[in-house]
Amino acid sequence: MIEEDFYATIKFKSGEEVYAKVAASEEDTRTMLLVSNPITIAEVKTRAGVAGYKVEPWLKTTTQDMFVINLSDVLTMSESCDVEMICYYEDYISKVDKPNHSELNRKMGYLGTVEETKKNLEKLFKAS
Repeated sequence: MIEEDFYATIKFKSGEEVYAKVAASEEDTRTMLLVSNPITIAEVKTRAGVAGYKVEPWLKTTTQDMFVINLSDVLTMSESCDVEMICYYEDYISKVDKPNHSELNRKMGYLGTVEETKKNLEKLFKAS
């Protein structure tokens, strides 16, 4: 059974810390965490103090956005109700999820949007 999603900071036993949208799932005798779009957040400091935050994906070599984590690998987890932090997270995720069509080309495999392709296929079908 999967519980309702919530935002949380997760501290792993390895020392890593991520912020993500999380859902807990019971499977047999163990609890798993379904972690969506985990990010790492680092403070950017200047001489005057904290200037802001640097947000990066947790795993940089994958395009996957959902991960299953054993609860036994988690040291602690804290649910987040911080509206500012949730807004940072959602803003980052929305920017990452938007494909930048100006950089994609036919060599990379980009042939068009689903709507454009659908129209082209309909034209071909009607012509034959």
